[in-house]
Parts: sequence; structure tokens; C-alpha cells
Amino acid sequence: MTKTALLLDSLRAYLKPRAGEVPARFLDGLDGPLPERDLVPRGLSCLRLLDDCAERTGLPEQPLARALAGGGDELAWGQTYGAGDFGEAFLENYGWMELIGTRGHFASAAIAAGFLLLGPATHYPDHHHAAEEIYIPLTGGTLWSMGGAAPAARHAGEVIHHPSDVSHSMRTGEAPLLALYLWRGGDLAQRSVIGKGR
Repeated sequence: MTKTALLLDSLRAYLKPRAGEVPARFLDGLDGPLPERDLVPRGLSCLRLLDDCAERTGLPEQPLARALAGGGDELAWGQTYGAGDFGEAFLENYGWMELIGTRGHFASAAIAAGFLLLGPATHYPDHHHAAEEIYIPLTGGTLWSMGGAAPAARHAGEVIHHPSDVSHSMRTGEAPLLALYLWRGGDLAQRSVIGKGR
């Protein structure tokens, strides 16, 4: 079984028992056949954090985090921003990998699913996008803020919903963040807009 197929199976196994917590519109289409793309692997500096993240996950999250960490450099990782946006230190500690979507290892025009990785002591400032979003942190302790509300720590496995064009931000402490994301609606390849949204 390929790395990507194993990761897709792990993602499906993780989300299946969460059907009551994650709105059905984010799960539609994830179980059916998905055409696989042959993407060129792209590594990033932040991948050094994957093993640590896998060790910090809650028990339900461990199989998925370990499936990602084992050979994570064989996947096509990306960055939305450049040094001019948030600085070089941010880029050293930031990356995402789309498993399913318009750019992902598995093609879908209806949904995007992937992973966000942030290093310790990293602030991902306010940003927003047209796509509606679910985050499920696989590691805990990161401070999350939405719509200008005071930041609050979220635990591993918690479902965080960001409506379309509502600003949100994250700030890690001593530990890195590994989070699963699901996008639906709007342009699934849209670059996030920096700054306050609704």
C-alpha cells in the first residue's frame, strides 16, 4: 500500500466515529473513490516536528498522526505565504499538506482535507477565506481565536468551526501544533486573505 493510500485510510478511520461531531457536509464524498494524482514530494523545514507531534497526540489521534509522520517527506507540502507576509521564522515553522482536494494527492472538487503544521512559539495571524472550514487539532495546547474573540486553548480532538470569511488565528506555546483541516464551499485553492474578515 502506498504512503498516500495508507494516510487516506487512516483519515477515514479517524473521521468515521466523529460523524456526530463533524457536520455531514464536510464528510460527504470522503468515502467514495478518489482519483489519485502523482504529485512530486516537497519537504519543508517544519517536517522536523512531525515525530514530536505524533508523540504528543491524544490516543484517538495517534494512528492518524503516526501515519502522517512515517514518511511525511514523501508528500507534497506547501506554504501559502512568503517571507514578506509573516517573516522567515514563521516559514521555518509552518506548512500544510493537502491530501484531498483540487491540489491534493487525491482529487476532489467538492472538499479539501489535509494537515497544518506549526512549530512552537509560532503566531499564525488573523486570516480568512471564502471556504468554510473545520479544524481538528491532533495535538493540544494551542491558543485559537475567531472573529476577534479572546484566544482560548483547544484540546486534541476538539472540532473547531470557522464559517466563511470569518477571521481566525492560532498561537502555539512550547509545543508544536498538528491539525487536520477540512474545507468546503468557495474556491478550495484560494489563498487566505491576511487580516480581519467578518
